[in-house]
Amino acid sequence: MASRDPRILIVPEVGDGMRLDRFLAKRFRDRSRAWCAKGIRDNEVCDANDRPLRAAHRVRDGDVLHLYLQGIAPSTSPPPLPPILHEDERLLVVNKPAGLLTHPAGTNFVWSLIGLLKARAPGEHVNLVHRIDRDTSGVLLVAKDLEADRFLKEKFFKGEVNKAYDALVRSPVTWDERVVDAPIGAKGEVVRICRAVRDDGLEAKTSFSVLRRNETLTHIRCQIHTGRTHQIRVHLEHLGLPIVGDRLYGVPAEVFLRAYDHGVDAFVMEQAGAPRQALHARRLRVEHPDGGLLDVEAPMPSDMSGWWNDPSLLPYGAAGPPIP
Repeated sequence: MASRDPRILIVPEVGDGMRLDRFLAKRFRDRSRAWCAKGIRDNEVCDANDRPLRAAHRVRDGDVLHLYLQGIAPSTSPPPLPPILHEDERLLVVNKPAGLLTHPAGTNFVWSLIGLLKARAPGEHVNLVHRIDRDTSGVLLVAKDLEADRFLKEKFFKGEVNKAYDALVRSPVTWDERVVDAPIGAKGEVVRICRAVRDDGLEAKTSFSVLRRNETLTHIRCQIHTGRTHQIRVHLEHLGLPIVGDRLYGVPAEVFLRAYDHGVDAFVMEQAGAPRQALHARRLRVEHPDGGLLDVEAPMPSDMSGWWNDPSLLPYGAAGPPIP
């Protein structure tokens, strides 16, 4: 088999009754049906008991498949499951570390939070209620049944969730509190995912409060009242205070493109100012599906605390990153 650990795939309702080779080719669209069939012949696709399947096997809604296909299956051991801050029969809350995807992107295998949770309890329903960026750490809410998932997502949609984040920016910050009520839309430049404050954008509102200052950094508490993509990062850049370590906002587009093509090397860190963006999802408060208030908090992670306590650890000084 191609790897020691399988990629666990649960067949959705739309796949019910399909031949196995056709189902896999539909699920992984950059792989041909012939490529999938070869992997099946090589015993790289198994059922939940690790028994090899045949290409003509008809999959059923809810079937658990173990995939050992090269590139699709993991090639490394899984990272540790993030700390669980709260768990009950309806939901769980984890403290996601920076660098871990919440959900896999593309067809090539990457360890993600949702994958780790599914591996923890194969066949059990787990679904992300919301997402945070790969480089953002902190509180993340996961539903364990469909009704809880719908209930919580409606709370997010209606703005009935209290979400607080911690961010580190470069000093000086001359104000103690600030509210930015400025619409956000696509920036329309080289990097397509980049957003900006635009008159024709979607409504976006963020409250900022300074918690503490030192000679190099300012620690800001961010309260979001809407849920736009990159909202805190965009609004802080709009104030002239991009988050330390942000590779997309407050730096030339070449920084993001280099990181995308070559990874976070010394040049990228020097330009951005830290190995990752210093943004942490600190606290989440929302009504529980069974009633009452769910209120969960994650302390500042060790990397951000270390940068605060010793800013000399960061790749550039208080004057900011050099511009090429």
